[in-house]
Amino acid sequence: MVIIIKDLKPVIAKNIAELRRANDITQAELAEKLNYSDKAVSKWERGESVPDIMVLSEIADIFGVTVDYLLTEEKTPPAELVESDIKLLKKNRIIITAMSLFLVLLVSTFAFVIMNMAMEFRYWHFLSYLYALPVCSVILIVFNSIWFNTRYNFVYISMLMWSFLAAIILTFLACGINIAMLAAVGIPGQIIIIMWSQLKFTSKKLVSKLKSKKQSDNEPIKK
Repeated sequence: MVIIIKDLKPVIAKNIAELRRANDITQAELAEKLNYSDKAVSKWERGESVPDIMVLSEIADIFGVTVDYLLTEEKTPPAELVESDIKLLKKNRIIITAMSLFLVLLVSTFAFVIMNMAMEFRYWHFLSYLYALPVCSVILIVFNSIWFNTRYNFVYISMLMWSFLAAIILTFLACGINIAMLAAVGIPGQIIIIMWSQLKFTSKKLVSKLKSKKQSDNEPIKK
Protein backbone atom coordinates (compact mmCIF):
# COMPACT_ATOMS: atom_id res chain seq x y z
CA MET A 1 0.00 0.00 0.00
CA VAL A 2 2.86 2.35 0.88
CA ILE A 3 4.56 1.55 -2.43
CA ILE A 4 1.36 2.28 -4.36
CA ILE A 5 0.89 5.64 -2.64
CA LYS A 6 4.55 6.47 -3.23
CA ASP A 7 4.18 5.71 -6.96
CA LEU A 8 1.00 7.79 -7.21
CA LYS A 9 2.43 10.87 -5.50
CA PRO A 10 4.17 12.32 -8.60
CA VAL A 11 1.17 11.45 -10.79
CA ILE A 12 -1.31 13.17 -8.48
CA ALA A 13 1.07 16.10 -8.03
CA LYS A 14 1.42 16.60 -11.78
CA ASN A 15 -2.31 16.28 -12.46
CA ILE A 16 -3.34 18.74 -9.73
CA ALA A 17 -0.76 21.29 -10.88
CA GLU A 18 -1.79 20.96 -14.56
CA LEU A 19 -5.50 21.23 -13.77
CA ARG A 20 -4.95 24.26 -11.54
CA ARG A 21 -2.87 26.09 -14.17
CA ALA A 22 -5.27 25.15 -16.98
CA ASN A 23 -8.16 26.63 -14.98
CA ASP A 24 -6.07 29.73 -14.25
CA ILE A 25 -6.38 29.70 -10.46
CA THR A 26 -3.66 30.12 -7.85
CA GLN A 27 -2.68 27.68 -5.14
CA ALA A 28 -4.24 30.03 -2.59
CA GLU A 29 -7.56 30.09 -4.48
CA LEU A 30 -7.64 26.30 -4.75
CA ALA A 31 -6.75 26.02 -1.06
CA GLU A 32 -9.62 28.37 -0.17
CA LYS A 33 -12.12 26.25 -2.11
CA LEU A 34 -10.93 23.16 -0.23
CA ASN A 35 -10.58 24.86 3.17
CA TYR A 36 -6.90 23.97 3.22
CA SER A 37 -3.79 26.15 3.39
CA ASP A 38 -1.86 27.08 0.27
CA LYS A 39 1.14 25.32 1.84
CA ALA A 40 -0.81 22.05 1.77
CA VAL A 41 -1.63 22.53 -1.92
CA SER A 42 2.03 23.34 -2.60
CA LYS A 43 3.07 20.08 -0.92
CA TRP A 44 0.59 18.13 -3.04
CA GLU A 45 1.94 19.66 -6.24
CA ARG A 46 5.54 18.93 -5.21
CA GLY A 47 4.64 15.34 -4.41
CA GLU A 48 5.61 15.65 -0.76
CA SER A 49 2.18 14.47 0.40
CA VAL A 50 -1.13 13.39 -1.10
CA PRO A 51 -4.67 14.52 -0.25
CA ASP A 52 -7.02 11.91 1.16
CA ILE A 53 -9.72 10.34 -1.02
CA MET A 54 -12.41 12.82 0.10
CA VAL A 55 -10.22 15.78 -0.84
CA LEU A 56 -9.33 14.14 -4.17
CA SER A 57 -13.05 13.87 -4.85
CA GLU A 58 -13.52 17.57 -4.07
CA ILE A 59 -10.60 18.49 -6.35
CA ALA A 60 -12.09 16.38 -9.15
CA ASP A 61 -15.47 18.13 -8.75
CA ILE A 62 -13.84 21.58 -8.84
CA PHE A 63 -12.03 20.85 -12.11
CA GLY A 64 -14.82 18.81 -13.68
CA VAL A 65 -12.89 15.53 -13.90
CA THR A 66 -13.06 12.13 -12.18
CA VAL A 67 -10.90 10.86 -9.35
CA ASP A 68 -9.53 8.25 -11.78
CA TYR A 69 -8.31 11.12 -13.95
CA LEU A 70 -6.25 12.43 -11.03
CA LEU A 71 -4.73 8.99 -10.45
CA THR A 72 -3.91 8.23 -14.10
CA GLU A 73 -0.58 9.17 -15.63
CA GLU A 74 -1.22 8.87 -19.37
CA LYS A 75 -4.52 10.17 -20.63
CA THR A 76 -6.17 12.46 -23.11
CA PRO A 77 -6.78 15.91 -21.63
CA PRO A 78 -10.50 16.48 -20.99
CA ALA A 79 -12.42 19.09 -22.92
CA GLU A 80 -12.47 21.29 -19.82
CA LEU A 81 -8.75 21.78 -20.11
CA VAL A 82 -8.89 23.49 -23.50
CA GLU A 83 -7.71 27.02 -22.82
CA SER A 84 -10.21 28.62 -25.20
CA ASP A 85 -13.08 26.79 -23.48
CA ILE A 86 -11.92 27.98 -20.07
CA LYS A 87 -11.78 31.59 -21.26
CA LEU A 88 -15.19 31.18 -22.88
CA LEU A 89 -16.64 29.81 -19.64
CA LYS A 90 -15.30 32.78 -17.64
CA LYS A 91 -16.59 35.21 -20.26
CA ASN A 92 -20.04 33.59 -20.21
CA ARG A 93 -20.20 33.80 -16.42
CA ILE A 94 -19.36 37.49 -16.51
CA ILE A 95 -21.93 38.08 -19.25
CA ILE A 96 -24.65 36.19 -17.34
CA THR A 97 -23.92 38.25 -14.22
CA ALA A 98 -24.02 41.49 -16.21
CA MET A 99 -27.25 40.45 -17.94
CA SER A 100 -28.87 39.81 -14.55
CA LEU A 101 -27.83 43.26 -13.32
CA PHE A 102 -29.12 44.96 -16.47
CA LEU A 103 -32.39 43.05 -16.16
CA VAL A 104 -32.87 44.66 -12.74
CA LEU A 105 -32.05 48.03 -14.33
CA LEU A 106 -34.61 47.35 -17.05
CA VAL A 107 -37.34 46.65 -14.49
CA SER A 108 -36.40 49.78 -12.53
CA THR A 109 -36.51 51.91 -15.69
CA PHE A 110 -39.89 50.43 -16.62
CA ALA A 111 -41.25 51.29 -13.16
CA PHE A 112 -39.80 54.81 -13.43
CA VAL A 113 -41.42 55.39 -16.85
CA ILE A 114 -44.82 54.04 -15.72
CA MET A 115 -44.83 56.31 -12.65
CA ASN A 116 -44.00 59.35 -14.77
CA MET A 117 -46.72 58.51 -17.27
CA ALA A 118 -49.32 57.89 -14.59
CA MET A 119 -48.64 60.99 -12.48
CA GLU A 120 -46.77 64.25 -12.41
CA PHE A 121 -43.02 63.86 -12.03
CA ARG A 122 -41.74 63.73 -8.47
CA TYR A 123 -38.16 63.24 -7.29
CA TRP A 124 -39.16 60.13 -5.38
CA HIS A 125 -39.80 58.40 -8.69
CA PHE A 126 -36.05 57.78 -8.69
CA LEU A 127 -36.58 55.42 -5.75
CA SER A 128 -37.22 52.71 -8.34
CA TYR A 129 -33.50 52.88 -9.15
CA LEU A 130 -32.50 53.05 -5.50
CA TYR A 131 -34.43 49.87 -4.71
CA ALA A 132 -32.57 48.21 -7.59
CA LEU A 133 -29.29 48.49 -5.66
CA PRO A 134 -30.18 45.95 -2.91
CA VAL A 135 -31.46 43.55 -5.58
CA CYS A 136 -28.22 43.96 -7.55
CA SER A 137 -26.26 43.35 -4.36
CA VAL A 138 -28.07 40.06 -3.79
CA ILE A 139 -27.35 39.01 -7.38
CA LEU A 140 -23.66 39.81 -6.94
CA ILE A 141 -23.51 37.87 -3.66
CA VAL A 142 -25.11 34.80 -5.26
CA PHE A 143 -23.00 34.74 -8.44
CA ASN A 144 -19.82 35.64 -6.58
CA SER A 145 -20.41 32.74 -4.18
CA ILE A 146 -20.98 30.30 -7.05
CA TRP A 147 -18.47 31.40 -9.68
CA PHE A 148 -16.05 33.99 -8.36
CA ASN A 149 -14.03 34.82 -5.24
CA THR A 150 -16.10 34.59 -2.05
CA ARG A 151 -13.45 36.65 -0.26
CA TYR A 152 -15.13 39.80 -1.62
CA ASN A 153 -18.65 38.90 -0.52
CA PHE A 154 -18.39 41.25 2.47
CA VAL A 155 -18.18 44.18 0.01
CA TYR A 156 -21.48 43.19 -1.63
CA ILE A 157 -23.09 42.49 1.75
CA SER A 158 -22.05 45.98 2.88
CA MET A 159 -23.53 47.43 -0.32
CA LEU A 160 -26.76 45.50 0.33
CA MET A 161 -27.08 46.85 3.87
CA TRP A 162 -26.35 50.53 3.05
CA SER A 163 -28.48 50.63 -0.11
CA PHE A 164 -31.40 49.03 1.74
CA LEU A 165 -31.11 51.55 4.58
CA ALA A 166 -30.91 54.42 2.09
CA ALA A 167 -34.00 53.16 0.26
CA ILE A 168 -36.01 52.97 3.51
CA ILE A 169 -34.88 56.41 4.72
CA LEU A 170 -35.64 58.14 1.39
CA THR A 171 -38.99 56.34 1.07
CA PHE A 172 -40.11 57.69 4.45
CA LEU A 173 -38.66 61.10 3.57
CA ALA A 174 -40.82 61.14 0.44
CA CYS A 175 -43.81 60.65 2.77
CA GLY A 176 -42.68 63.58 4.92
CA ILE A 177 -41.18 61.46 7.71
CA ASN A 178 -37.53 61.99 8.59
CA ILE A 179 -35.89 58.83 9.88
CA ALA A 180 -32.31 59.73 8.92
CA MET A 181 -31.10 58.49 12.31
CA LEU A 182 -31.79 54.98 11.05
CA ALA A 183 -28.50 55.27 9.18
CA ALA A 184 -26.75 54.91 12.54
CA VAL A 185 -27.79 51.25 12.48
CA GLY A 186 -25.40 50.79 9.58
CA ILE A 187 -22.34 51.60 11.71
CA PRO A 188 -22.50 48.57 14.04
CA GLY A 189 -23.82 46.57 11.11
CA GLN A 190 -20.72 47.41 9.07
CA ILE A 191 -18.47 46.51 12.00
CA ILE A 192 -20.21 43.14 12.31
CA ILE A 193 -19.78 42.49 8.58
CA ILE A 194 -16.05 43.30 8.73
CA MET A 195 -15.59 41.13 11.83
CA TRP A 196 -17.52 38.31 10.16
CA SER A 197 -15.27 38.44 7.09
CA GLN A 198 -12.18 38.18 9.30
CA LEU A 199 -13.70 35.42 11.42
CA LYS A 200 -14.51 33.42 8.33
CA PHE A 201 -10.95 33.73 7.03
CA THR A 202 -9.47 32.75 10.41
CA SER A 203 -11.82 29.78 10.61
CA LYS A 204 -10.64 28.47 7.25
CA LYS A 205 -7.04 28.70 8.32
CA LEU A 206 -7.87 26.79 11.49
CA VAL A 207 -9.73 24.09 9.56
CA SER A 208 -6.83 23.73 7.12
CA LYS A 209 -4.37 23.29 9.99
CA LEU A 210 -6.56 20.63 11.60
CA LYS A 211 -6.98 18.80 8.30
CA SER A 212 -3.25 18.97 7.58
CA LYS A 213 -2.51 17.59 11.05
CA LYS A 214 -5.04 14.80 10.58
CA GLN A 215 -3.59 13.96 7.18
CA SER A 216 -0.03 13.81 8.54
CA ASP A 217 -1.21 11.60 11.42
CA ASN A 218 -2.91 9.20 9.01
CA GLU A 219 0.00 9.08 6.57
CA PRO A 220 1.53 5.56 6.44
CA ILE A 221 5.03 5.10 7.79
CA LYS A 222 7.57 4.45 5.04
CA LYS A 223 9.83 1.46 5.48
